Amino acid sequence: MKNSIKRELIEHITYKINDGIITNDNNEDWHFHCFNEDYYLIGYYVCSNWLKSHEFGEFEAAAICQEYEKEMFGEITTIYDNSESVVNMLAYIYGEVILSEIDAHTIEELEEKLEEIKN
Repeated sequence: MKNSIKRELIEHITYKINDGIITNDNNEDWHFHCFNEDYYLIGYYVCSNWLKSHEFGEFEAAAICQEYEKEMFGEITTIYDNSESVVNMLAYIYGEVILSEIDAHTIEELEEKLEEIKN
């Protein structure tokens, strides 16, 4: 995962904490609330620019999404034919990686570990 994406997704998680969307009471669902409850980004143009800003080609990014699906589910069922679906799946995948690496159980622990990763 590119550092620029990691930093951005850490900021996104921090916003979710600050907005009270993820709490100690829903720690089993942090990933869902951060990266699956709503789109990370909306709009083909916005998403295409996001990929460019992180130096990702659309085919490269789509291949990562397909590889994830194949590894997790044994088959590819989603057609990644636009930048919006690709970016939102990448956020889902990389968000899962970040939260699983941190393995926090409380908001306080999550905030502390996010701060460590940022520095």
